Amino acid sequence: MSILYPVADTPEAALHAARGHAARAREAERLAGGAVHFVTEPVGPAFLSREAALDAYAGRVDDERPGRPSPPPEARWAQLRPVSAAPGVKARPRPPVKPAYREGRRWPSPSSEDSEQPTLWRLSVSYWRIEQAAAVAPEAAARKLRRDVTAKDLDAAVLDALARQPLRPLRPQRALDIGLFEFRPPDAPDLIIPDE
Repeated sequence: MSILYPVADTPEAALHAARGHAARAREAERLAGGAVHFVTEPVGPAFLSREAALDAYAGRVDDERPGRPSPPPEARWAQLRPVSAAPGVKARPRPPVKPAYREGRRWPSPSSEDSEQPTLWRLSVSYWRIEQAAAVAPEAAARKLRRDVTAKDLDAAVLDALARQPLRPLRPQRALDIGLFEFRPPDAPDLIIPDE
């Protein structure tokens, strides 16, 4: 039996209000009414112990403890994953230590303040994310548009589309535009040969 992954815009929506469930991309695109891509993202708070996270998400994740509910095989799209620190918290930099070369060890034993952060547990959801409609980039080349006075009125989606479009020349290349190290042989003027 295949796992039926939720079809949603965000991981929170996948957890609580999915548009439907699909095993394959084609089914997910039909449910979404557009393009989708498969992602796995964290959702919800981080818990200090695995047991606390299992209690909070009872029936949504596999729980090997006796007498606890587990999801059916087709609904196993959520997992608990260990994370090393709370999101957004940077680990403090440690000062460099000098080698000890004592008792057969090169480095000194770590002190208690150097111990790592406790392991936290967070829910991770795999789902079909619905792609938003891409903004249409203007026809003009980005470097020409950037000098235009109306460029300040462009929104973020259009600027992102401009950044993703292929580079285009400002004007078509003329037939006589040849490089410094190229020449046309007299017997074949339609060829341009590189000259090193």
